[in-house]
Amino acid sequence: MPHAYFTPATFKFLRALDRHNNRDWFAAHKADYERHVREPFLQLITDLQAPLAKISPHYRADPRKNGGSLYRIYRDTRYSNNKLPYKPWQGARFFHERRHEIPAPAFYLHIQPGDCFAGGGMWHPEPDALKKIRAFLADNPAAWKKATQSPAFREHMTFWGESLKRPPHGYDPNHELIEDLKRKDYACGEGFDEALACSAELLPWTVACFKRVAPMVDYLCATQELEF
Repeated sequence: MPHAYFTPATFKFLRALDRHNNRDWFAAHKADYERHVREPFLQLITDLQAPLAKISPHYRADPRKNGGSLYRIYRDTRYSNNKLPYKPWQGARFFHERRHEIPAPAFYLHIQPGDCFAGGGMWHPEPDALKKIRAFLADNPAAWKKATQSPAFREHMTFWGESLKRPPHGYDPNHELIEDLKRKDYACGEGFDEALACSAELLPWTVACFKRVAPMVDYLCATQELEF
């Protein structure tokens, strides 16, 4: 039976972390982080293993505490102007089994006060991967339209990221997918509210979201010659 993972205490902690983003405060409240954020998220990742395997046997929901699907709460401040030590959100990516060999699309789930969402795709793909996506799009427009223009997709999904102002070099400005060819990011998803995040509907809702975005993830796998 579906059950709730997160509670209002999850969002209370994340809001407080946003206000008191320092190491002393976090150390004093780390037990709250473990109880209300990290542990329930790891359980959700565990419970997503079976339904994700049905969507694609090549994708992984990895519930390890370190190195798995769950992002670290600690920010990498070495190359950032933002020196705050913690992320006031918690996210998880569900990755392709060959992600260390080949740039691969992923599924994603994000919990943050006022900004919860789930989806999938490739965010900021590297130049070579982006080049492959555009070349594949130009040559295979019908499959892309089937993946991204179905009623279910268009009703629920919103594309994220930036686009070029002009067509990429070497592409016909009149190509039927020119707006898609101009994208710098090939990721999309849908938002949800805190009430859903704290309800027993979160797991089935997330699975339904991943199913809706799966045809696009499948297409992006094909652009990188990956199995789906």
